[in-house]
Amino acid sequence: MNSRRDFIKTAAIAGAGLTILSSQTIFAIDKESKLRLGFIGVGLRGQSHLELALRRNDVEVIALCDVQQRMMDMSLQLITKSGKPKPQVVLDGPQGYKKLLENKDIDAVIIATPWEWHTVMCLDAMNAKKYVGCEVITGMTIEECWELVHTSERTGMPLMMLENVCYRRDVMAVMNMVRQNVFGELVHLQGGYQHDLREVKFNDGKTAYGGGVEFGEKGFSEAQWRTQHSVNRNGDLYPTHGIGPLAMMLNINRGNRFTQLVSYSTKARGLHDYIVKKGGENHPNAKVNFKLGDVVTTMIRTVNDETILLQHDTNLPRPYSIGFRVQGTNGIWMDVNKSIYIEGQSKETHRWEEAQTWLDKYDHPLWKKYGSDASGAGHGGMDWFVLNAFVEAAKRKINTPQDVYDAVTWSAITPLSETSIQMGGESVPFPDFTKGQWMYQKNEFALGDSY
Repeated sequence: MNSRRDFIKTAAIAGAGLTILSSQTIFAIDKESKLRLGFIGVGLRGQSHLELALRRNDVEVIALCDVQQRMMDMSLQLITKSGKPKPQVVLDGPQGYKKLLENKDIDAVIIATPWEWHTVMCLDAMNAKKYVGCEVITGMTIEECWELVHTSERTGMPLMMLENVCYRRDVMAVMNMVRQNVFGELVHLQGGYQHDLREVKFNDGKTAYGGGVEFGEKGFSEAQWRTQHSVNRNGDLYPTHGIGPLAMMLNINRGNRFTQLVSYSTKARGLHDYIVKKGGENHPNAKVNFKLGDVVTTMIRTVNDETILLQHDTNLPRPYSIGFRVQGTNGIWMDVNKSIYIEGQSKETHRWEEAQTWLDKYDHPLWKKYGSDASGAGHGGMDWFVLNAFVEAAKRKINTPQDVYDAVTWSAITPLSETSIQMGGESVPFPDFTKGQWMYQKNEFALGDSY
């Protein structure tokens, strides 16, 4: 085998009869063919994907599955508003998704359920010969990550984690700059998930979305399940928004790979303080002991000796920022101050200049071509790009641009960070999920006007 794509191609042909083509062929939207899509999980995030799918003439929504009548009713209202035919409705409890997977008319599924369900649903979907688009993250343990890889290889079915920040407009412009050597040789990159989520983690659904102090059975939407992870776990629980774009810039799994990881965690104060401020010292949740440190810092080293710093910071008052930093031998870009400095080209030596002029100059061809199509989509339009990439790959029966190896590599940061913190900040080795094939794979992600 000359590359990991050869392996996928062989597995696909043998296991599913698919035609695997270069990802460079995914451009210019294929308006002739249609994708028959099923949705597993139609809560608020699943409904966002559903809305985008209903905007497309090349997608038929075949079935919806959820465990809550309230969310299903909201989703069916979207169907009615769109004028599309009513799909199969599955409301059969936690295992009801298996009934959806039995539907032979479904080509692909979107999974937008609580994290702990992602792995088993992805595995069952691939075994049912469905293309899989899964919300972050895909595997909660290293063992689960390996199982996802082995199942994708055995069945020939692609798994794409729907990490949308890879398609953020400024990020793609910076990737364009990286490929044109504006920053020189990359040395150090930073990112993270720095986002005050206290109103997401505590919400009873009785008032406007957010602002309560309830979670678990008394919570609403994500508060029903997400907050429990902060009670039980201590690590970088949400690394993919930061690492996805940086991994693509560094050609991870495509000529480069992660080799080591180390993590540290601060004390946990933010969630407790929020409960006391909102609900008082006598509120039952004020007695909950949260394990997740308020700020988790992770450092990753690559085989090419670049370093990446990630930070998870969701429990303290702060404005939103992913905190991107891309630094090379010629200069640096940072998204927090929206600034850039390129040696010999910036207007003044040792002084930041506003990055927007550079971002406009290097605006990615995909955004130039499809920006109007993405208008109005979630997260500034990048939700359109990530769903479109998945739909176009599935229609053509080719590998997805963010593949199973990306999904598990980015997801593995969470359990590895937990292990490092448990060991007092010890460095832990990073698994090579490609089994050496990273050395032969080229990076075709968002190359030119392809996906």
